[in-house]
Amino acid sequence: MTAAPSPHSPAGRPRPGLRERKKLKTREAIRTATYALVGEQGYDATTIEQIAERAEVSPSTVFRYFPAKEDIVLTDGYGPLLVRELLARPAGEPWTDSLRYVTDRAVDVMARQDPGVLRMRARLGVDVPAVRSRMMASVAETGRLLRGALAGRTGLDPDGLEARVHAMSLAGGLLEVYLAWAENDFEDDLRDLVRRALDVLEHGLPSGNP
Repeated sequence: MTAAPSPHSPAGRPRPGLRERKKLKTREAIRTATYALVGEQGYDATTIEQIAERAEVSPSTVFRYFPAKEDIVLTDGYGPLLVRELLARPAGEPWTDSLRYVTDRAVDVMARQDPGVLRMRARLGVDVPAVRSRMMASVAETGRLLRGALAGRTGLDPDGLEARVHAMSLAGGLLEVYLAWAENDFEDDLRDLVRRALDVLEHGLPSGNP
């Protein structure tokens, strides 16, 4: 049985207008050009000017859509996706059940991407300090968004210590899953790694460990 699309899910939102579709097309062209160039010559050798030429836009257009080169390869909106899906879950559903549902959905979205691009982005996070730093900044923003969703479901103060610790543990844990996946040459199943991370958050370390 498949649940009806929620107003928070992509299927439940209206189709973008022509102007927005043109913006999305430009963003995708810039991203596609960047991934291709990085695959050909490496991240450090790839310049904004080269990206602009490959995408058939101006360098200023690249900067208008992406403030820094790191943002081109990392900005995918998984944080907002998680929050939208969490807000759409039934109010009486246990929080941990909601987390497992929405992270499974997020992995489904990732699985629909080009696997080569998905792995490249993860590897860049491991190998390129500037990309890793931007990932950490993204984690902080995701944690802030999750605090709001958590507060709405539990009544906790979104600025309280408990909400802060839980939200950042989740956001940071998911980043560590992504990096560990790359560090182990993508041998593990990403969905299994996410589920193991949620087990740690819910139950603590395995028995026999401090």
